[in-house]
Amino acid sequence: MTRKIAALALGLTLVLAACGGAGEDDDGGGGSAGAPGNTAGFDGKTIKLGVLTPLSGTVAVIGQPLTAGNEVWFEALNAKGGVAGKYKVELVQEDTQYKTDIAVQKYNKIKSDVVAFTQVLGTAPTLAVLPQLKTDKILAAPASLDALWVREENLLPVGGPYQVQAINAMEYHFTDGGGTTSDRICTMIQDDVYGEAGQQGIDFAAEKYGFTVTNTQKFKVGTENYAGQIGALAGAGCQVVFLVATPSDAAKIWGTAAQARFAPQWFGQSPSYTGALAKSAVAPYMQQSVLIVSEGTEWGDNSVPGMTQMVADATQYASDQEPDYYFAFGYNQARAMTAVLEKAVELGDLSREGILRASNELDTVTFDGLTGDYRYGATEDRNPPRSSTVFKVDPSKPFGLAKVKYNFSSDAAKEFEFKKADL
Repeated sequence: MTRKIAALALGLTLVLAACGGAGEDDDGGGGSAGAPGNTAGFDGKTIKLGVLTPLSGTVAVIGQPLTAGNEVWFEALNAKGGVAGKYKVELVQEDTQYKTDIAVQKYNKIKSDVVAFTQVLGTAPTLAVLPQLKTDKILAAPASLDALWVREENLLPVGGPYQVQAINAMEYHFTDGGGTTSDRICTMIQDDVYGEAGQQGIDFAAEKYGFTVTNTQKFKVGTENYAGQIGALAGAGCQVVFLVATPSDAAKIWGTAAQARFAPQWFGQSPSYTGALAKSAVAPYMQQSVLIVSEGTEWGDNSVPGMTQMVADATQYASDQEPDYYFAFGYNQARAMTAVLEKAVELGDLSREGILRASNELDTVTFDGLTGDYRYGATEDRNPPRSSTVFKVDPSKPFGLAKVKYNFSSDAAKEFEFKKADL
């Protein structure tokens, strides 16, 4: 399995799996007594999990390290005997190229071979496969932090949602950042559901803190020239801009802003950053003007227990792994999926229905500081983390990020309500 991240070009996203199998597969038997019976993706010895992620294309800078995080967690788990100390895990990976139609094709290709998907990367790809997940009664872990996932029974999200990141960014600006509600606060968002998630958080913060969003600029993925959007933001006198992008577009956006000598305080939603940016020509501008809102801590921060263990596992099972917070996200995803699988083994049922039932009976899963603890269980009772970490760009640090404020939760973020999406 590939772990080595391909060389990163300037311009790069986030930024969070499902059971596979068709409805005609058997229930797996087993019941609540004895060992789980064989079922799609489980032969009595090995549990197969699907991965739908961009392993090629510009968003591979997220998909590759994130998948490496999945791999390392399960390799470390397998070395201890596997799920419940009994069943090894095997990943079945498919390249979606970050395209919704390909994600659906690859889902259908492998769904009968896996018990669940431990990764589906991207908000739009997750939405594309969600109807089939429901029909096929499969659980999936989205590598996406949209609040839409919290109330979806067929999804197993991790981390604080994008909306929470945006709200906490504004909290930081008004407290630690010295900003005021009279500041001209603007947004620049990807023109899709991923962008809408960040905008939703800013709009909620505007209502709670009493500021007005001065200007919003939208853009399509892969836009070549951002001069128009940057000019509009500058013309509106924006002093703060919240950016929702993936790294390749973010690099071009910040590069264009630097050339235009437009230097507001930028806050980048987590998938807007990748470590290559700290080594690029735009790094000096980012050091001056950009903060990244994400979760967890700096790579190698031994004050956080989860980081110590993750780095040790990466050193043992992926010695060429570079520092990367997408790797940490994948590692966290695999931890959450393991908790579900172990609950399913406890209940004696690794069928699709059994895994969904196990997800509903799961309690709080802790991530040892790599992200906030997540209370699972029935979808109406789920409570995701409300915490975020603000980072500044520092090329001397692993992954080019230094924590500015670690794992904080604003009162406004705690008030944000998660509702079932009308999909």
